[in-house]
This record gives sequence, structure tokens and C-alpha cells, in this order.
Amino acid sequence: ATQVSESGGGSVEAGGSLRLSCKAPTAERYCLGWFRQVPQKEREGVALIGSTSDTEYANYVKGRFTISKDNARLTLFLQMNQLKPEDTATYYCAAYAVPYWGNSCRWGNFDIWGQGTQVTVSS
Repeated sequence: ATQVSESGGGSVEAGGSLRLSCKAPTAERYCLGWFRQVPQKEREGVALIGSTSDTEYANYVKGRFTISKDNARLTLFLQMNQLKPEDTATYYCAAYAVPYWGNSCRWGNFDIWGQGTQVTVSS
């Protein structure tokens, strides 16, 4: 079964940067995404990238975060800049298969999840 696995979380001061990585089926027909969750709140979408590398971002990270993938390394990335304390959360990599190259991705369709990696931003 297809799996995804994140790494790269940690602690940083506000204004700093972190890059998350995820081993994922980047070279296959999958939508890939990053989500985050804090205790007692629902998981929320952060960024997604389609099989032909079209991207979409949540408004609260637009202009600060960048999602990308390296097909040769089968790795999905989330570059997070200008981090804020409200970005503190457990970040999850996610995926779902699509039938055609270039299928648009939907936030609610993800069904393969990683174990999560903690990101903590201090003020």
C-alpha cells in the first residue's frame, strides 16, 4: 500500500524558516498535500500540489510557504518562511490517487496520511 512519511519538523523563532520533507509517490498520478492540526481543533489544509505540479495554498500561508516536489528523489517539500507562532502545529503529509494526469486536487479527498511532524514557533 502507498505510504507517506514526513520529516524535518522542529522549533524556530518567529520570522524564521523550516523545510519539511515527505517521502511520497511524487512521480505517479497522485495529488499530494500538507495539512496541520493543533489539539482540539480540526485539521486544516496548508498547501497541495497536483500530478502536473499545479499548486494551491490556504490563504493563511500564501506568500510565506511553498510546496514543491522532486520526482527523482520521490520527495515532497514544504518550505516555510516568515513563520508565526500561530503556525505551531503538527504537520501532516497526505496523498490520494487520481485517474488522470492533471486532475485538479480537492482538499477533502486525501486518504493516505503520514504520522505527522511537530513544528513549534516561539514568539
